[in-house]
Amino acid sequence: MMQLLPQLSAGVEALGLQSVLSIAMQEQCLAYLSLLQKWNKVYNLTAVRDPQEMLVLHLMDSLSVLPHIQPGQLLDVGSGGGLPGLVVAIARPDVEVTTIDTVQKKAIFMRQVKAELGLANAQVVHGRVEAYHPPSPFSQIISRAFSDIALFKQLTDHLIAPNGRWLAMKGLVPSDELAQARIVPTEVIRLQVPHLQAERHLIVFENNK
Repeated sequence: MMQLLPQLSAGVEALGLQSVLSIAMQEQCLAYLSLLQKWNKVYNLTAVRDPQEMLVLHLMDSLSVLPHIQPGQLLDVGSGGGLPGLVVAIARPDVEVTTIDTVQKKAIFMRQVKAELGLANAQVVHGRVEAYHPPSPFSQIISRAFSDIALFKQLTDHLIAPNGRWLAMKGLVPSDELAQARIVPTEVIRLQVPHLQAERHLIVFENNK
């Protein structure tokens, strides 16, 4: 995976993140991808198996949201193999990241990544998000491949802090989902992911309760 460092560095520069993501952090990101590829052979964590595609579809896609994540606590719902949560934990030591997934083998993998990469600011939870009751609510809740927006909001409503923000990573702008959920986004941000032809958007909406 380390042979991908020049491409990752070019992608980081294209995203304008060179002042955020040091070379050491970029190497950690590639160490994470290497673990993902290794465990994927047994645990089937992702359908993407080509390292080049993993770099773009998983790593750069996750890095593209960094400018829109604030310091503090972040919950990544349905994190799967740790995307984007563990990537955020590597790149943003100022963010306390909790990842949650219902699939035990995915939680086991994420705990292994946390241990091997020494991610002190990451916590992994195995369980259903609707049954999760942490000591304090989260100021930010993100989801990359979780569900439609109405269900995402409904299942995490008890976990969001007053004035907290939901961040839904999507492809095309999900106008129908937003209309059905009667959600007016605070922001709809078009994400430019290097080398990815498909559209990507971040839908941000706030807890105004």
